[in-house]
Amino acid sequence: MEAMFFPFLLIIFASIFQGSFGLGMKYMAPLKWESWWLVHVIIAMILLPMGWAYLAVPDLCDVLGTSFSNPEMQNIVLIAMFFGFLWGIGGILFGVSVPYIGLSLTMGIVMGLAGSVGALIPLLRMENSTSLPQFPYVIAGLVITLVGVAITAKAGIDKDKMTAEVSGDKSNIVKGILIAVSCGVLSALLNVGFVEATPIAKLAESMGAIDRNASLAAWVVVLIGAFIMNAGYAIFLLFKNKSWSSFRVKGSAKAYRWAILASIFWFGALGVYGQGAALIGPIGGVIGWPMLLGLSLIVSNFWAYRAGEWQGAAKPFKTLILGLAVLIIASIILGYANVV
Repeated sequence: MEAMFFPFLLIIFASIFQGSFGLGMKYMAPLKWESWWLVHVIIAMILLPMGWAYLAVPDLCDVLGTSFSNPEMQNIVLIAMFFGFLWGIGGILFGVSVPYIGLSLTMGIVMGLAGSVGALIPLLRMENSTSLPQFPYVIAGLVITLVGVAITAKAGIDKDKMTAEVSGDKSNIVKGILIAVSCGVLSALLNVGFVEATPIAKLAESMGAIDRNASLAAWVVVLIGAFIMNAGYAIFLLFKNKSWSSFRVKGSAKAYRWAILASIFWFGALGVYGQGAALIGPIGGVIGWPMLLGLSLIVSNFWAYRAGEWQGAAKPFKTLILGLAVLIIASIILGYANVV
């Protein structure tokens, strides 16, 4: 029983990181967005994954060297990196969508689609997936997750209306929803890339890594693609806005500290999630991913509550509590799917 519970404990722990990393984005000033983001992605997508994997995966350099040079592995590497790159586009679209429809509705759409699509694609790619005993429980868990996300999004929309955060222009709302839908689908591909990179983790395991740590080698490859997109966009903005000098702006030490902390939270979430998914087994990326996103939505709303963002919005807050309760039920069902 303890062995079955431990992977889900890791995913719960990962969701705390995932739901907390956004706190750092509240403290970007006085750095420009592109300056803060470039520091963040260098640490979160290169330094931390490589550092953690180097410590935990024996012969990491050999694992990566074989993955990149072996003709049979090269397609896997390219596909994993490509999915990471596409996820990076989704992250940028998230920031574009928020001004149109508000943070809460954007979060609801993105989390719902990212969680469901990110689980369904790996599930349907599994051999005889519909005949698996876990299949009905996974589908039920995903549907209930979508319901929970929709309820929390409704709570956020009602709150936004009370604070006049959302534009009343109908064309802007439609545009924002379309962008958020695109973001949600692309954001799901981070998990798809991780699942597609499973052979890299298996290679690391065959070369001496324990199963849960072997997943770190897969993340290193996926996040190279994500880094190329994110760093490339940040550097583009640095040139476009001529904001290279903002790295040296006075009073930026606090912003740099938060960039580092946010990076630790962000990759801490992925690294620990990867370990939990690996311990669950072949279906770990299907069960663990929607659990991670659903539970992280609870954590992020906890921080929003602590910051006073729900003050004066008693009715929407009750709706939020209902949505979060539904997400907890969905996570329990997804967890039960692994013991069927």
